[in-house]
Amino acid sequence: MGMNQQEENVMPSASCAIPARRFDSAWRAAAAGLLMASLFAPVEGRAGPLKVTTDSGPVKGSLVDGVAQFKGIPYAAPPVGKLRWRPPKRPEPWTQVRDATEFGPTCLQVTTLGPFAGPPSMEEDCLYLNVYSPNVDPDGKGKLPVIMWIHGGGNLDGASNGYDGSKLARQGHVVVVTINYRLGLLGFMAHPAIDAEGHPFANYGILDQQEAMRWIKRNIAAFGGDKNNVTIGGQSAGSVDSETHVMSPLAKGLFHRAIYQSVLLEPESLESAQAKGKAFSVAAGCGSGEDEATARCLRNLTARQIYDLSGTASTQASYISSIVQDGKIIPGQYLDAIEKGDFNHVPLLSGTTKDELTFAIGITEYFSGPPRVATSEADFEAAVNSYGGAAYPAGTLKKVRQFYPLESYPSPGQALNRLLTDPLVCQHRAHNQAYVGKVPIYYYEFADRTAPSIFPKMPGFEPLAYHTGDIQYVFPGWHGGDKGVQHELNAQQEELSDEIVASWTNFAWTGNPNGQGNRPWPKYSNEPNRPSILSQNVPTSSVISDAQFNAEHQCDFWESISHW
Repeated sequence: MGMNQQEENVMPSASCAIPARRFDSAWRAAAAGLLMASLFAPVEGRAGPLKVTTDSGPVKGSLVDGVAQFKGIPYAAPPVGKLRWRPPKRPEPWTQVRDATEFGPTCLQVTTLGPFAGPPSMEEDCLYLNVYSPNVDPDGKGKLPVIMWIHGGGNLDGASNGYDGSKLARQGHVVVVTINYRLGLLGFMAHPAIDAEGHPFANYGILDQQEAMRWIKRNIAAFGGDKNNVTIGGQSAGSVDSETHVMSPLAKGLFHRAIYQSVLLEPESLESAQAKGKAFSVAAGCGSGEDEATARCLRNLTARQIYDLSGTASTQASYISSIVQDGKIIPGQYLDAIEKGDFNHVPLLSGTTKDELTFAIGITEYFSGPPRVATSEADFEAAVNSYGGAAYPAGTLKKVRQFYPLESYPSPGQALNRLLTDPLVCQHRAHNQAYVGKVPIYYYEFADRTAPSIFPKMPGFEPLAYHTGDIQYVFPGWHGGDKGVQHELNAQQEELSDEIVASWTNFAWTGNPNGQGNRPWPKYSNEPNRPSILSQNVPTSSVISDAQFNAEHQCDFWESISHW
């Protein structure tokens, strides 16, 4: 079925088509009614003035292939000294034109998640953002939608530098903002002495992200963006953080849509986080106290001391928390809040990759050598046997062996991938299901098992459609950190990239990845047999039903034994 004429007439003029040739012939008429992104690609030099005045001072960027780029703009004061473990403050103003052609410093980090991040950094002064705009001066056509992207990395590593927003800006005609935010012990740390000071606490990296949203509210019009049409999104930890803003009362009104790209998790309890914070204090030589002197001692630690207690390249320190249910920034558990409708109601685009945790398998092998050692049958058996403990219902181990028999897979690595990936993607599905009927939600699975790998070649390792493998389809050239391997996408993958970029930017324009209508990507439905999950793949994408996804990932089983 094609779109009717009335639907076509209300289509926003800058919406992009999901390329029709990427879908089966039954959908080509539906996609053909949409306008192509190429009609709106900016011509060379159209991006407008490269000097822009923010509320803190003027900045001057550069023009690259028709997209104005402004890098390393401070959105908050350096969170150092007395500002360490406090909510972000606005930056000090400046009067001279600030050069905005180089990225700002990377936030303090040591753990790399294999080749995902790096090099390490001991920098605390790191609250900077970057803006990519196809048209700083829209010339009477109105302001452009904004996408603020939150990088992943477990909230303990990563940086905005590798996320080139130019393709999103150019093909989707949106303004893209990428940000750095506090990580690890500096970004996600709870301690009774600091938590009692009367300010929002524990989730400092989340507060940084919300401060970046406020900067967008105040300044993005000067870059051609619409402060009243802001989409937040992120991958991995950035996905978790995006859902955190959807749950956070403090973020109300700061954004209008959200993208969850791989992984949704529940917050850690405050009790658990504070126990880690106290252990960190003891390890740092500040003792086990909960008084002002302890807080002062922690703030007097050098960046090097914090870095040294943050872990190693291969292992994060046990002191680091995840997102924390602090009671104010994060009031409660997410699934409970969704079920009650107690969240910021915005349209959602949400999904996972088909083989998420080959990424974790790859990290293990990456650090196993030299020489590197492939996943073995013993590794798989150890993972299976972990389900025999008291934490799981009786009979769980037997069922795991029934659903995941080693002999059904071509290698122990692929068997372990399914055993690790399935509960993770089923948890994401549980969140998606809870949103149905409350807000529009569009569900996808990235399924290109030929995606270029950021890992080096390793014995027996098959990345498939791995966690982070889809980033390069949104941000061209992304390859993780300085040790990551960069590959060009092939012709079919470039087409898939065009499709994803069109979907993401259509969603930013209208809250609908199609632009208008319910094809080729329908809204997600809890009806088991109704096709409503987009499978992003080469050579063509398709739509699968929830029942198909459930069967492939054994979600009924995982939901029966899990407490999401």
